[in-house]
Amino acid sequence: MKKALWLSVGFLLFIIGFTALVLSIIGVQFAFLTWIDAPGGLFGMIAKILMIVAGIVVVYLTATDWRAEDGEGG
Repeated sequence: MKKALWLSVGFLLFIIGFTALVLSIIGVQFAFLTWIDAPGGLFGMIAKILMIVAGIVVVYLTATDWRAEDGEGG
C-alpha cells in the first residue's frame, strides 16, 4: 500500500512538472502553479525541472527492491 502511494506521488510529480514545463514554453500556466513563476521565469523553470527530477527519483527509489540488492552485494 505504501509503495503504491509513493509510486503515485512520484508519477504525479513527474507528469505535473513535465506538463507545466511544456505549457510554460507555449505560454500557458496551470492555475495552481502560478505562484512558482511569481519570483521570475528562471526560478519557475528550475522549480519545474526539479519537480520532474524529484518525480523520477521517487519512482526509482520506490521501484528498487532493496532486499535483493543487499543479498547480491555480499
